[in-house]
Amino acid sequence: MERIDCLVVGAGVVGLAVARALAEAGREVIVVDQADGIGTGTSSRNSEVIHAGIYYPPGSLKAELCVRGRRRLYEYCESHGVEHRRCGKLIVATRDEDRPKLDAVAERARASGVTDLRSLSRSEALAMEPALACASALWSPSTGIVDSHGFMTALLGDAERAGALLALLTPVLEARREGRGWWVRTGGADELELEASWIVNCAGLHAQGMARRMHGFPEAAVLPLHLAKGHYFSLRGRSPFSHLIYPTPTDGGLGVHLTLDLGGQARFGPDVEWLADPDPDHIDYFVDAARAAAFEADIRRYWPGLGDGALLPAYTGVRPKLSGSGAAAADFHIAGPAEHGCPGVVQLFGIESPGLTASLAIGEEVRRRVVGEAA
Repeated sequence: MERIDCLVVGAGVVGLAVARALAEAGREVIVVDQADGIGTGTSSRNSEVIHAGIYYPPGSLKAELCVRGRRRLYEYCESHGVEHRRCGKLIVATRDEDRPKLDAVAERARASGVTDLRSLSRSEALAMEPALACASALWSPSTGIVDSHGFMTALLGDAERAGALLALLTPVLEARREGRGWWVRTGGADELELEASWIVNCAGLHAQGMARRMHGFPEAAVLPLHLAKGHYFSLRGRSPFSHLIYPTPTDGGLGVHLTLDLGGQARFGPDVEWLADPDPDHIDYFVDAARAAAFEADIRRYWPGLGDGALLPAYTGVRPKLSGSGAAAADFHIAGPAEHGCPGVVQLFGIESPGLTASLAIGEEVRRRVVGEAA
């Protein structure tokens, strides 16, 4: 039976960042994933935005880890040659009555350590983006975009150079607390049995299911899962914008915003569709083209020049949320033995946006819980 220090479950961006942090701290690490490649879940179905840390409650893990993770991510991309661009974004109030929302966003951002936001008048915003329609705006120069797959490939390379191993098509079927560690049985082509001193659950949409397969972990410490599906549409033709454009935030998300890929192609989304079925195995990633009409209406509030039929269905993603429709957005949940009382396990629940931006800082948080090393 293979004996290892740390089993990381989930090879998305967070799992790979965690594996890198633990392996570079000298731990023997195996990363397993039930998929046939890295980052095939939530990590590959997002906007690829590097968030500045604007929207999250001061003192929350989302705020702290996003701000710290954003700095780490820019440094990492520079040092590892990961393609990215610090393009900046405009958060726009399309009506005078929305200006207090911008003020609230700015105040929250300052309290979280985001110090470079600048308020813009309508004329200042239009000087940056002539096609824009707005009453006022906030300028965030620290927002950017990143090649998420290139980033994950670099994380995997670092982890493997530090001795970590990756096992794909390897679902964890069950785990049981035994002695001072965990007995783990995996499925796949080669069923394995492992003994791990630590399990780090980075399974994303499947994290709660993974936790429930860990015999000896308290059911009361498994947080409820709510699924929010978001649709994305791409723009037919050339984008008139060179920065990201965000409306004021909405329930469950940041509104139907305009992002750019590294080639300059514009895409819009996500909207928010709360799924009644909380089982991630039942997710349908079908793109409902009929939602284009609602997208057009939302987009024309800040870009009235959007032409009819200019939106093309692109893809969908689903966020693993810890609060449902109408409830205040929940924080990241990163819990080790000090929080849940069960030795040898770190559970990560509700790692949605800004998980990509925060991933390196999340890896540091997990390392601190496992190794005791200061972040």
